[in-house]
Parts: sequence; C-alpha cells; structure tokens
Amino acid sequence: MIERVELLILCLPLVFPFETSFGRINERTILLIKLYSNGIEGWGEVVSEKLPQYSYETIETSWHVLKDILIPMALKEKELESYKFHKIASQYKGHPMAKAGFELALWDLEAKKRGISLSKLWGGEKDKIQAGVSLGIEEKVEFLMNKIENFLKKGYQRIKVKIRPGWDVNTVKEIRKYFPEIKLMVDANCSYRIDQIGVLKKLDNYNLMMIEQPFYENDLWQHAKLQRNIKTPICLDESIKSINEAVAGHEMGSYKIINMKVGRIGGWINANEIHKFAVEKNIPLWCGGMLESGIGRAHNVHLSSMKQFILPNDISESRRYFKEDLVNPPFELTNKGTIKVPSSPGIGVKVEEKFLKKIIIRKEIVKI
Repeated sequence: MIERVELLILCLPLVFPFETSFGRINERTILLIKLYSNGIEGWGEVVSEKLPQYSYETIETSWHVLKDILIPMALKEKELESYKFHKIASQYKGHPMAKAGFELALWDLEAKKRGISLSKLWGGEKDKIQAGVSLGIEEKVEFLMNKIENFLKKGYQRIKVKIRPGWDVNTVKEIRKYFPEIKLMVDANCSYRIDQIGVLKKLDNYNLMMIEQPFYENDLWQHAKLQRNIKTPICLDESIKSINEAVAGHEMGSYKIINMKVGRIGGWINANEIHKFAVEKNIPLWCGGMLESGIGRAHNVHLSSMKQFILPNDISESRRYFKEDLVNPPFELTNKGTIKVPSSPGIGVKVEEKFLKKIIIRKEIVKI
C-alpha cells in the first residue's frame, strides 16, 4: 500500500548552457516523485520541461495531472502494484511523462521490496553500458570542435551533435575534416520540413551513424519518404510514442533505429513492449537523455542494460551536466567509455536529500 506521496520541483543549474533547435537553457527544472510504503521509498522523475517545445507536456501540466488525477486515483487502491497502476492510468488520455514518473517510482519501490536491482527485475544483461555524449548548438564551430576533442579524450564512444536548418551540412563537414573516423550522429529535434530533403541528403557524404528525428513527430510517412531517398539510417525519438508507432513506422520503413526514453513513452511497461518488438525485428536501440538528474539517469542506465540496446547511449557521467547531482555515488565514466549499472536494490543509488532540500522550489505531500 502507498501511504504517502511527495511531489518535488527543484532547479539544478547546468555546468554549461545547452542549446537545441528549441532554444538555449542554463538550468534544468525537475519534477520528482517520492513514494512511501512500509518504510521503503521509491523514486521517479518526470522528464517534462518548463515550456511545451519538445513535448506538449510541461512541468505545470505534469504537476496538475499527478496531484489532481493520478495520485488520488492511486491512493484509493488498497494494493497498488505497477501493472495495476498502468492499467487504471490508461483511462486518461495522453500525459505519458507524468504517468511514467509515477510508474518509475513504483518500479523502484517494487525492486527494493524484492531486494534486486531494476536491471535484474527487467532481465537486463549488462553490468555496464556504452556511453555517448550529446552536444548542443554553439555560437561558433570552433567551440564545438573543442568540446568534441575534450569528450573524446574522456573516452565517450559516440558524439551526437544537434542540428537545425543553417547549422547542419557545413558543421558536419568541419567535424569530419578534423575527426574523420569517430562515431558521429546528428539530431534535428523535428526542425526540418519535407521540402528540405535535399539538405538532409547531403549528410549522406559524411558517414553518419544516423540522423535522429528530422521531421515533426507525427510525420511517419514523411520519414519513410526520406529514408527511401537517403542511405544514412533514420532514428526516431519523438515519433515513437508507443508500440503502435514502433510497429507502424517499421512497416512503413520510416526508421532503422529507435531512441527510447523510458520517461517519455509512459514508463517501464511500455518500454518493455517496444524492447520485445525490437528484439523480434532486430531493430537497434539506444537510450536518449532529457537532462535528467541522477534519479532519472539511474532509470535510464538500468533500461540500457537490456539486450537490444546495442548502440552507445546518451547517458553521460553526472558531472557532464551538473556540478552536484542528487545521487550518491554519482554516475562516472570509465576509461573505456562505459558507465556501471548499479547492482543495489531498485535504482541502486542513494538520493542526497540534504542537498535536495536546499534546491526545492515547490513541495506537495499527499497522504491516504
């Protein structure tokens, strides 16, 4: 039985500003969920942002959906386990990030009660995962080159660069001039239109691992048209909202790779469904990041331990984004470009609540 739920909004300053096609940010506002049951705590993180750019969900809509709908619904249940929550939450349309945050906390709780890690609970096969790094748009290409060099020295196995119209072909050309052999991909975050296929086709010349999400999230058909016209694999992120889009996109030829984020697609149950499909069809997976704190990062690391996550993930060490993270030990990069999967029960890391209390902006406690 869930005896108490805490909703927490806090703000973590970034070590460096991060810019995508949506704009530049200097800090990450984070919504956390903490569950209490029989002396055990479960932690989840909602990956929505302040503005409805990456998704229609925001911190405020997630707060509302959780506080006014999902939490009262959950507390009415005498015995609430994760699959039951998933089923009853599905009566409400949309808001997968809010639903995922609560479900992630439930799975952390359940794994702790069983005394096993989330990775083992879901059949993860790896004790360490491949780490890649995502780099934002810079004022000058030279700044980007310096960052790439520094992150390669740290051991990151793959470099992802954000692109947008006007910051694309020439930028990639310069990168390849200085780094001809590195594993390199680009991420457009839906910033192109179908009449810009000519620009995207030029990227075929630079031996990219993939082009991530060039078109709007609902344009599976346009992605299929693009994939037929380029040799570089298309990777879909925002478009894959559930198993339905994964199947439809595969049948249409809209993609060859999926970037799966457990916090974006509604939680572990949906993620597992897509993972099974990817195994069946031999679709390469990797796990992307949403500038999560160590709590959300922990869930991502456990997800990436599963069989079909065969490409380097956007899961960096904690210090990549935050001077001080919320968990102990923080996530660190080995000299071989990997991150260890925690083996302790649940998410496997301890939440630093003294630090957390210092940066809380808003708090709500809901009891039975």
